[in-house]
Amino acid sequence: MLKTILAGTVLSLALAGAALAQTPKPGGTANAVIQPEPPGLMLAMVQNGPTQMVAGNIYEGLLRYDSGLKPLPGLAENWRMSDDGKTYTFTLVKNATWHDGKPFTADDVIFSVELLRQTHARARGNLAKVASVTAPDPYTVVFTLSEPFGPFLGIFEVGSMPMVPKHVYAGTDYKTNPANNTPIGTGPYMFKEWKKGSYIRLVKNPNYHVAGKPYLDEIYWHVIPDAAARAVAFETGKVDILPGGSVENFDVQRLSGLKGACSTTKGWEFFSPHSWLWLNNRKGPMANKAFRQALSYALDRDFARDVVWNGLGKPATGPFSSTVRYHDPKAAKYSYDPAKAKALLKESGYKGETVRLLPLPYGETWQRWAEAVKQNLEDVGIKVELVATDVAGWNQKTSDWDYDIAFTYLYQYGDPALGVGRNYVSSQIAKGSPFNNVEGYSNPSVDEAFAKGAVAVGDDQRRPIYEAVQKTLVEDAPVAWLLELQFPTITRCKVHDLVTTGIGVNDGFRDAWIER
Repeated sequence: MLKTILAGTVLSLALAGAALAQTPKPGGTANAVIQPEPPGLMLAMVQNGPTQMVAGNIYEGLLRYDSGLKPLPGLAENWRMSDDGKTYTFTLVKNATWHDGKPFTADDVIFSVELLRQTHARARGNLAKVASVTAPDPYTVVFTLSEPFGPFLGIFEVGSMPMVPKHVYAGTDYKTNPANNTPIGTGPYMFKEWKKGSYIRLVKNPNYHVAGKPYLDEIYWHVIPDAAARAVAFETGKVDILPGGSVENFDVQRLSGLKGACSTTKGWEFFSPHSWLWLNNRKGPMANKAFRQALSYALDRDFARDVVWNGLGKPATGPFSSTVRYHDPKAAKYSYDPAKAKALLKESGYKGETVRLLPLPYGETWQRWAEAVKQNLEDVGIKVELVATDVAGWNQKTSDWDYDIAFTYLYQYGDPALGVGRNYVSSQIAKGSPFNNVEGYSNPSVDEAFAKGAVAVGDDQRRPIYEAVQKTLVEDAPVAWLLELQFPTITRCKVHDLVTTGIGVNDGFRDAWIER
């Protein structure tokens, strides 16, 4: 009996100690890598992955999303939809302030919608069905839609619809406003300092609207251009957090296995990162469908996954990631078939013109991939010139359509109406963004299908529409799909609760704390 009591007491004490050990502790500094250095932090203007990762902790959206993509409170504490699916009413939190102390109100929401329609390609598409946005009072916002839009509650994440301070931007040239260099949000961390080429420093927002949060005093985002040096920085303890994609794939397994290191592939559920080659459909060989099909058959995706990406990811079979609603696994796909590629190349009338291939300047893995693709294409007879740029140059060239073939990866946001259609509908052909219909593809039947799919009600109506459009897109090959990407996040195990939502590190520092 005594042994049983003692054993129970020891167990209780152990459980109590474990519970105590997991109680968030305020204070401390997080040291994370950001790769590459963002071109800017004003999230309404720049949507690169590194920008979203840093600025997602400065700005906020009306909603957040869990790993199952269920909406969670953000700057809106509750929301409701009308029976006809055309009116959405959001009640805002009443204690949120901008980092300069001004209150956050419904006027900021209305202004943000107006600004984002001009500056944010994806938001422009997401808001296409919004007929009006009104504010019955300072803490209530009503979105009225022209017709139902099934995934509407999925558009309010911080990278998709960041809230912007009206008092800072109203009446100014948005693109040249000085505040773009010192971003002002409502988020858990405030911009403090950016030493270009070295680090970005964020500090705790002492007036954050969620009681008791954030826990950390500050975050240093370290800019370390050399991949080997980033790995060494983690090994030596200079940094504690390696967000997905910040080290080369061949280092992921080794670093994850270090003593005191933890890793997870969670935190990407909202994004479903999908990689492909933009093919400039407007001119040259890429304007010919047979050439584009030939190029797709020339690509060895299994080699890319197994050798370049060290087994991380899976070959993409078409425009829909396998994690996106209505993905059709039975749709035709482009296998690695050099003989078929050569036959289609001959059919296309290709005359040996040199095509320019623009790598994504995100590190050694992407450079190796560009070299592998160049070899694939040259093996079937396509002459290729690699064009090197930095991140800003890549943004400029793709935004201005100054390329023949260009690497990219984009997020698909769980639903084809949110993150897929924008890359293929003709209404999204517009210079100035590297994230819309950059390839210049236009097909009225595809436009119609995405328009119908967005407003159709229920899976039974939406699925056949999206399955049909996948077949059309695979046939037309407007781009060359590559891989569904995976980006493990590696941390010291003393870093807790960094990945708690469907966008992971991008809004994770609100909840993160360090065991000390």
